[in-house]
Amino acid sequence: MRVFISVDMEGTAGVVDWAQCVGDGPEAMAGRRLLLGEVNAAIDGAIAAGATEFLVNDGHAAMRNLAPDDLHGEATLITGWHRPTDMMEGLDDSFDAAFLVSYHGSMGSELGNMSHSFNPRAVAEARLNGQVVGESVINALVAAHYGVPVVLVTGDQTGCAETVDVLPDITTAVVKDSITRAAAASLHPRRACAVIRDAAERSLTTLDRVAGRPFPTPSTLEIHWRTPDMADMATWVRGIERTGPRTTEISDSDLLALYRRFIAAITLTRVVAEDV
Repeated sequence: MRVFISVDMEGTAGVVDWAQCVGDGPEAMAGRRLLLGEVNAAIDGAIAAGATEFLVNDGHAAMRNLAPDDLHGEATLITGWHRPTDMMEGLDDSFDAAFLVSYHGSMGSELGNMSHSFNPRAVAEARLNGQVVGESVINALVAAHYGVPVVLVTGDQTGCAETVDVLPDITTAVVKDSITRAAAASLHPRRACAVIRDAAERSLTTLDRVAGRPFPTPSTLEIHWRTPDMADMATWVRGIERTGPRTTEISDSDLLALYRRFIAAITLTRVVAEDV
C-alpha cells in the first residue's frame, strides 16, 4: 500500500504564529520539530494499517521544513521550491491513498488560526463550484485527477470542517481549536500525535467508501484577489478569465490543468503581492 502525504504547517498543535513556521529562528525550528512529530505519527498509523511505502511532500513556505533522516517509514521526501503541482508534486495513480497533514482554514473562513489560501497577501477568497474552499480541497483536485482518495486531513477545527463540507467521507484529526486568527487552544504534542496516529490508521480502513474522483467535470475555481492588478496579472495565464475587478475564474474538465493554472497564477501574483 502506497501513501502520499502532503504536509503544511499552520495546522500543527502548538503552532499559532508566523514566527513559528517561517524562517530559521528558534521559534521556527521548534515549530518544525512539532510538525515532524505529527508527520511521523501519520506514517506510524498508516504502517499499523498495512501501508508499506510513503512519499512525503514538504509543502510549507520554502518547503524545507522536515529532516529527511528523522522521517519514519523510510519515506521518500520531496523538498524545495517551485514545482508544477506544488504541494501535491509526486502524486500519481500508483498511490492507494493521500493524507493532508497540518492543514488550516481558508482566508474565506469565519474563524481560523493563521487562515489563508496559498498566499495571504494575494488571495482574499477561493470558491470551487460556488463553495468557499481552502488549500485542502484545492489540493485534492490533483488527487481526483489521478483517482486517488484523500482519506485523512489533520489540523485545526476550521480546516478540518471546511474539508468535510466538500469531502464528507474524509477522516479528520483535530489537534487544535482556533480562537482567533492569532490564537488557538492546542492539544499537548504527545496527545496530538496520538490522535493523528489513530486517525491515520482508521482512515485507511475507509478506502472502499471514499470516492477517488469526488469533483464534477468540468469544475470551476473562482479566486477573489486582494487588488485589481493581481486579478489582471492572473489572466496572463492562458485559460484564466477575469469576471470582475478583483475576480478571476478557471473552468476545466481536466482537474490537473485547472490546478496547474491556479498555481501559475499564485506564482505570478507574488510579484505584486510582495509590494502590498
